[in-house]
Amino acid sequence: MLVEAVYLKYNYDFRDYTGASQKRRVLVAMREMACNTVSELQSRVLHEPNGFAQLLQYLTIPVTEMFRDPEYFQVVREQVAPFLKTYPSLKIWVAGCSTGEEVYSLAILLKEEGLLERSIIYATDINPKSLETARRGVYPIDRMRLYTENYQKSGGKAAFSDYYTAAYGGALFERSLIENVTFADHSLATDTVFSETHFVSCRNVLIYFNRTLQDRVFGLFHESLCHRGFLGLGSKESIDFSSYAERFEPLARRERVFRKAAP
Repeated sequence: MLVEAVYLKYNYDFRDYTGASQKRRVLVAMREMACNTVSELQSRVLHEPNGFAQLLQYLTIPVTEMFRDPEYFQVVREQVAPFLKTYPSLKIWVAGCSTGEEVYSLAILLKEEGLLERSIIYATDINPKSLETARRGVYPIDRMRLYTENYQKSGGKAAFSDYYTAAYGGALFERSLIENVTFADHSLATDTVFSETHFVSCRNVLIYFNRTLQDRVFGLFHESLCHRGFLGLGSKESIDFSSYAERFEPLARRERVFRKAAP
């Protein structure tokens, strides 16, 4: 089986990703990599130098945008930030950061709330190519209109264009936004936690995991968070049916922002 072979050779674990999502992505990979069968795809992935790197782009398709679901960021700004301001220093984990749009969005929000300089942000993903895009912080200029609208709806306090420089069809975001960001290769399926974090944001990642892997991830987040820390999820994700449901309480249920329950 392809995912088993990938795990054994590369230690990337896709075995607990949902079947339907995984099947779609493998079919896309077969088409784009000109393979007629899964066996042919597996052979290329295991034996060609760039085969696995190519496959990884299809198994981890980045679908994201800046200030996606503006109401989520508004809740973070209005209901989470006031608590974060009570700490002398902060650790924040953006899990499954993809190409970095959420990292820059959070950094902008933290800067406007006077929190960025005292924050350490861990931005993690399993896709090295996505992480490299995140480090560069250059995004298509034609996306800036949407991103500006999202930013404004989220309660942004400045002109969004203040945060980037437009050049050659791209928008380069201020390097100061990521001075305290550590971009790191990290798998929610196999790796461990970042300890004593105050806020974990993991959005639109869990929808690709089966129940077993979701429970593992909620366990990681629970262990990672400090006393009464905060957890943000994607708009289609829920903690309600996991074995950790009682260990978190909703701060803003509709926007999927939760707080670690008191022991």
